[in-house]
Amino acid sequence: MPDFLTFLETRKQLIEDKLPSYIEELKAPSSLKSSMNYSLQAGGKRLRPVLLLAVLNAYGKDESIGVDAACAVEMIHTYSLIHDDLPCMDDDDLRRGKPTNHKVYGEALAVLAGDGLLTQSFALLAESGNRIPAEIKVRLISELVKASGAEGMAGGQVADMEGESAALTLEQLQYIHEHKTARLLQFSAVAGGILSDAPEADIKKLREFAFHIGIAFQIKDDLLDIEGIEEKIGKPVGSDSVNEKTTYPSLLAADGAREKLNEHIEKALNLLKSLNIDSFLLKGLCRLVAERDH
Repeated sequence: MPDFLTFLETRKQLIEDKLPSYIEELKAPSSLKSSMNYSLQAGGKRLRPVLLLAVLNAYGKDESIGVDAACAVEMIHTYSLIHDDLPCMDDDDLRRGKPTNHKVYGEALAVLAGDGLLTQSFALLAESGNRIPAEIKVRLISELVKASGAEGMAGGQVADMEGESAALTLEQLQYIHEHKTARLLQFSAVAGGILSDAPEADIKKLREFAFHIGIAFQIKDDLLDIEGIEEKIGKPVGSDSVNEKTTYPSLLAADGAREKLNEHIEKALNLLKSLNIDSFLLKGLCRLVAERDH
C-alpha cells in the first residue's frame, strides 16, 4: 500500500511540524512549554490526526480545514500518555524508548504539562480559522469533551485501573478499550465527517467504523505484547503477562484474539463499502492497524 504509506508519512510530518508552533506561541513559563513539547515531539504513529485528515480526503475536502482539530486530538492523546506514565498510574520509566516526561521534568511539571495540553486542545478548536462556522466549532468541542472526559477516555482509564487486580470478562475488557482507545479515534473520524459536511447517516457510520478500528488496534497491541520485537514496540515483550493484566490473548488465546482482530477489521471495511466516498486511504488505515509490527 505505497500510496497510503506516502499519505501517512506526509501527513504525520505535517502534524509534527505544526504541533510545536502552538506551544511556542503560548505566553507561559519556558519550563512548562519545554515539558509539553518534549512529549509532543516524542514521536508516535499520529494515527488519530491522520485518520481525521484521511476522512477529509475521502470526501474530497481541503485537508487544511482539519489541521487544528487534528492537532487538538493529538494533544489530548499526548496528555493522556504523560499522565498514564506517572508513578501514581502505570509508573513507566520509558515511552517510545525515551525517558517519560516525569523522569525528565519531575512529577509536578509532568502533571501540569498534561493539564496544559488538555486545555490547549479546546482552545485550538475554539480559535481555529474563520472558514469553520461557530456552530461547527461548538460541535467539535462537544465531541472532543465526550471522547476524552468521564464518558470517554478518562472513564476508560478508571475502569482499567479498577480492573487491574480482577479477572475481567470479555465485555468488561471491551468497555475499557472502547473508552480508552476507540473514543478518540471516533472523534477523529466524526470530526472529519463534520468538517466535510457529511450527512448524519455517514457520521453515524464513521463513528462505528472508528469503534472497530479502535478495538482492533488494542487487540493488535495485546498480540504484539506476546509476539512483538522489544526494539520495535518500545517496551519489554510479555509485560502484560508479568503484570497479570487481562488481555484479549489471555481471554481468547492468541488464535482467538487474531480471529477477533480480523472480525473487527472486516466490519470496518464493510462500513466503508456502504459510504459513497473514496475510501482508498481509509482501507489502507485498516490494513495498517491489522498488520503493524509496533
